[in-house]
Amino acid sequence: MQMKPLGGTSLHVSALGFGGAPLSVQGRPERPQAEAAIRAALESGITFFDTADTYSLGEHDLGHNERLFLDTIPAGLGCVLATKGGLARPNGEWTYSGHPQALRAACERSLTLLQREAHPLYYLHAPDPEVPFEESFGELTRLQAEGKIEHLGLSNVSMAQCEKAFRMANVAAIQNRFHFFDRRSLDVLNYCAEHHISFVAYSPNGGPGQAAKLKEHPLLQELSQQYEVSVHQIVLAWMMALSPQLIPIPGATRPESIRDSAKAAQLSLASDDLAKLNACSTSDEVQT
Repeated sequence: MQMKPLGGTSLHVSALGFGGAPLSVQGRPERPQAEAAIRAALESGITFFDTADTYSLGEHDLGHNERLFLDTIPAGLGCVLATKGGLARPNGEWTYSGHPQALRAACERSLTLLQREAHPLYYLHAPDPEVPFEESFGELTRLQAEGKIEHLGLSNVSMAQCEKAFRMANVAAIQNRFHFFDRRSLDVLNYCAEHHISFVAYSPNGGPGQAAKLKEHPLLQELSQQYEVSVHQIVLAWMMALSPQLIPIPGATRPESIRDSAKAAQLSLASDDLAKLNACSTSDEVQT
């Protein structure tokens, strides 16, 4: 699979990554199947993997996803496993946890669990509305200065929050939700393209709630038949064509699903077909 630089760093990652959340949250597969999905990603040439301390069923289960990747990806392969801090899972709910001391504890807990001295890429999982953004991100810059984080990332951020962060430190990657029916982060993507920052698109197929809608979309159906590939490959290929900075990270719970997604990295859509996909009316989009 084609490799590309991660932002302005010396790291290189696969053009398409793997999002780990579905392997550890509600409805997660049994351990052997989860491991098989990760191995299928590796066999397909994927070297960029995404996890978080809170990808779990709750606070009793924190680190489940990180441990899964640690146990399944052989050491020495040169993969980049990015993780995040800034959310919590009390009673299985999702809540914000952006206080500096909480972020420091999360970062150090993940270092211990992942058995490494520094995170190659560590994201602020989401800005905490109860904590000034500069305080949360500022703590990550201090952790970077201490050598515990190599490269900084942001997730679930607005353009205004990106600009605040860029005034404080270099940002290697921004991870926002982006898919065919949700293009609200186009402004962030365009900014990333201008400044050579990786834009990591999570839920690129829209998540479970949008899978059926993708298959029913007339243009996607037409192109799927024309290119003799899955609708998901059409969507992923379209996304990667939007910008060289865009790296989709589809999730998967089955080996065959991630193998199918990985094939999109070799799919080249004709310019007129890309134009049709770009021009799809925003009235058709589902804001989720």
